[in-house]
Amino acid sequence: MSLSTSFAAVIEKNDRLFERFFHWLAGQYDHKSGGFYYARSSFDMEGFSPDIESTAMALNILQRSGLLEGMPDDIRLKMIRFFQSKQDQGTGYFYDQDEHMPNDEVMVARALAYCSGSLAKLGGEPRYPLPCSSTTKPEYLKSPADYVAWLQRVDLRNSWRGCDLMGSANHYLRRMSEGERKPFVEAALSYFNSIQDPETGLWGEGSLYIRISGTFKLRGFYLTFGIPMPRMDRIYETMLYCLRSEKAVDMCWVRNPVDLLGCFYGMMAIPDEELLEIMEITYANMSHFLKPDGGFSREIDHSPPAPNVAQVKAGEDYSNMPKAVRIGQGLAEGDMNAGTQTLWIRELFHRMAKLDPAPLTAYTGHFWDNIRN
Repeated sequence: MSLSTSFAAVIEKNDRLFERFFHWLAGQYDHKSGGFYYARSSFDMEGFSPDIESTAMALNILQRSGLLEGMPDDIRLKMIRFFQSKQDQGTGYFYDQDEHMPNDEVMVARALAYCSGSLAKLGGEPRYPLPCSSTTKPEYLKSPADYVAWLQRVDLRNSWRGCDLMGSANHYLRRMSEGERKPFVEAALSYFNSIQDPETGLWGEGSLYIRISGTFKLRGFYLTFGIPMPRMDRIYETMLYCLRSEKAVDMCWVRNPVDLLGCFYGMMAIPDEELLEIMEITYANMSHFLKPDGGFSREIDHSPPAPNVAQVKAGEDYSNMPKAVRIGQGLAEGDMNAGTQTLWIRELFHRMAKLDPAPLTAYTGHFWDNIRN
């Protein structure tokens, strides 16, 4: 069997993991709001309604699954109104109803990207001007020196959370003129180079998977500004060692190495045999997150109750997170975060294997009929 045939065989075999996934997805839709819930237990949370991230993730799943074009007009209009209803007239940002969300810079930045991107996909527009249309920027971006001083204050003891926070400034830099942006980008690059581990190629502290996930987050800076990541060969070797030796207990740990690999797959020589090995390890890991309801959970034993849990060690009591933005009950069930990651892994593997990522039509079936029932 040729390696090309082997790639296709591995992907096709593991497509069976999605046999009941789209039935689960249809069950997350909320007819009243037009949004999607994070997990089935989210329906039972008092005073809770579908959130921005879960609905945007559901829309990504629909797009990757070839279901967006067939979306009924009434459902499309409801989804447009859902995202529009989340926008704050005064700031232009989008917020869920949780009081803690405006204080989480990472979630606010993600919500802006999720809502503006989702509205564009659906053929809608924001109700009010987006914040990116103004010249407002944080105090730490007054000068390149202020920017670096802010970066230096970011706590990198958990690389995943710290690098995510450092990346929250990217959308401010992106809207600067090229001339204004250049010294900020150069200053950040100098700082990032100074703190990169020359042996592993990773940034920050934590377990290997935590550091790989942090590096995955930081790669957003390099992608945004068209800069190759330094020490790609070291990052790759560390990633391969981690996959072979460490246990993945979070779906993000399954996805993030693959996403990192996709960033520089065409920029360095990676043996086909190693790509096949990475695919097999990744799919084996992914299968451990499949739950009886047909969905995938973000954590190996259960779904986390909050999206911003990169700051929490595996197994830590979530009651220690009073300021977390809660979107589920932490039960052993599928959740939207894990679901969208599984399909993205599938698409990335198709791209790297130079195969057509055809939608899972064998399982999407009568999805829109199921939504209405």
